[in-house]
Amino acid sequence: MAECVGKILVMLEPIVVHLDQARMYINGKCAQLEAWQVICYTLGITLVLVWLRDLIFQEESIFKRFKKGFFRFIRRLPIIKEKVAAEIHKATSGVEEQFEKSVKGLPYVKELPKTGMPEEQVMKMVQQYKTLVDIHAEDGKVSGAVYKANNPALLNLVTKVYNAYAYSNPLHPDLFPDVRKMEAEIIRMTCGMFNGDSEACGTLTSGGTESIMLACKAYRNRAYDNGIRFPEMIVPLTGHAAFDKAAFYFRIKIVHIPIDPKTFKADVKAMKRAINGNTCMLVGSGPGYPHGVIDPIEDIAKLGKKYNIPVHVDCCLGGFVVPFMEKVGFPIARFDFRLPGVTSISADTHKYGFAPKGSSVVMYKNKDYRRFQFFMAPDWQGGIYATATFAGSRAGANVATCWATMMYIGESGYLEYTRRLIETARYIEKGLKEIKGLYIMGEPEVTVIAFASLDFNIFRLNDMMGERGWHLNPLQFPSGLHICVTLPITEPGAADRFLSDVRECTAVIMLDPNAKVGGMAALYGMAQSIPDRNMVAELAGGYLDATYSTGTSLPNGTHK
Repeated sequence: MAECVGKILVMLEPIVVHLDQARMYINGKCAQLEAWQVICYTLGITLVLVWLRDLIFQEESIFKRFKKGFFRFIRRLPIIKEKVAAEIHKATSGVEEQFEKSVKGLPYVKELPKTGMPEEQVMKMVQQYKTLVDIHAEDGKVSGAVYKANNPALLNLVTKVYNAYAYSNPLHPDLFPDVRKMEAEIIRMTCGMFNGDSEACGTLTSGGTESIMLACKAYRNRAYDNGIRFPEMIVPLTGHAAFDKAAFYFRIKIVHIPIDPKTFKADVKAMKRAINGNTCMLVGSGPGYPHGVIDPIEDIAKLGKKYNIPVHVDCCLGGFVVPFMEKVGFPIARFDFRLPGVTSISADTHKYGFAPKGSSVVMYKNKDYRRFQFFMAPDWQGGIYATATFAGSRAGANVATCWATMMYIGESGYLEYTRRLIETARYIEKGLKEIKGLYIMGEPEVTVIAFASLDFNIFRLNDMMGERGWHLNPLQFPSGLHICVTLPITEPGAADRFLSDVRECTAVIMLDPNAKVGGMAALYGMAQSIPDRNMVAELAGGYLDATYSTGTSLPNGTHK
């Protein structure tokens, strides 16, 4: 032992000598300084170091902030400012005009009626409003967006249940024990679908975005509790934008990692390199929205287990499909609570669960994780205030109709729906692969098939398909389209109509693949080419503004 200590001291001797030399050097430099100078210099250097730390450790990287600042400066130049403002106004006005056309001259209601309307008059107006809808999801031409089982009996049941619970409020479980019980049962059934044990738990939310954001909030709070001041989450580029939204709201630094250019799966090696002492969560999708690809969840879960970092699996899109795939003959890699590293999962009941819009489930491995999601205000004068999700008062009807839908469909129903959906998706994928000029993006495994072209602007195909009544989803970076298979397109002949239209449109485009583009093709091409993404964000903001228009901002509008 003594010999070992002696060797260590010999090894440390050069370090001790250098430290002593540094001490003597610093003392020499400070010998002529008064005490107040030493204090001031120390304070000044400390403040500079703190400033540098705050400059470096922010939600956005220095490069990204510099880029934003540069474009902000350029856009403040008078000639540039005026031109940009004019172009943005032109684009947003065009969007508003399109919305105005969609109401077909029907005037806006801008004041409360002086007296209440009788039921017959209200229903007459409702029927007028319904005539504005040109697209009907029942024909199978809408990609995603509307998830319906096309079952009149289920619709009738949901309507009855909604009527029974229209004014119930889960914020008060003592007043509505029936709704509380239903909500607890929804969570328990969903946890069971994802192989959660008796410790698995969760909450019902208003949708996938809230489920994802609540998980991010929980892990941020957990990081704070563990002494991490600047939490970071690692998300693949294909992760849902709700993670970016959570980063924006909750001051979490989001670190995007690349995906494999061939499989479009998350690059786990890049994820491992991105892990540091501030990492509060890892993310994988099952499947991701853009390309329908399931990330290598097993490998991500191993990273989480190894470094004691929570792992969230976003199953919002495929939440009521992926748990049943193996049982109907479509095996996939494990992605759920059977993996020790997976600590939370989000799954939307209002997509392939076929419940009415406004419900989703966020699940946790145990209550130790879920408790970080809760909000408590113990000192409020109005009493102790505590909520599990973002909302205070909530729609009990959403809970009741979700519960009724799950009970009505049952496991056998979801198994049958899953079989139909996956068989149709595989059929469409096979058909798209056979069309000259197109290729499949990644390795789709569930209900989304993304496709693109190396020969022409893929958004031309989107425009032409739109003229035939198809509503597909545009993708960017890289450019592509995807179709999200819902039950209507599993009906006989629907998938063949889709493939036939794609085949015909593509053949026309291939006659002149370099033709000048317009419509969506021009819009998305322009949006992807603009280096100042804040400008694109402004255009998107203009779109959102336009959705609330009542026609008053248009100079020649018909609705004044």
